[in-house]
Amino acid sequence: MEEVMTLEGPVLKVNGELVLFIPLSAGGEELIELSRGISEVEGEFLRINIPVWLAAVLRIEEGDLVCVRKADGLFRIGPSDTRQVH
Repeated sequence: MEEVMTLEGPVLKVNGELVLFIPLSAGGEELIELSRGISEVEGEFLRINIPVWLAAVLRIEEGDLVCVRKADGLFRIGPSDTRQVH
């Protein structure tokens, strides 16, 4: 059984784009291959760009906490807490 890794962090807005910065030393290094195409290594961090359409589907915005998860060879991003729809 493969080890599951879960990290949590805030969504930031940099130059108008939503991004996550995951320290390579905290598990970001393990996510490089799985997040290819939406990420890049920037110094000591893995920078993950969140496209507008994905942010809308996940209902996340700047300042929200998100959960990044690696399990069964897949990379997943989701909100830490489900936001209520009114």
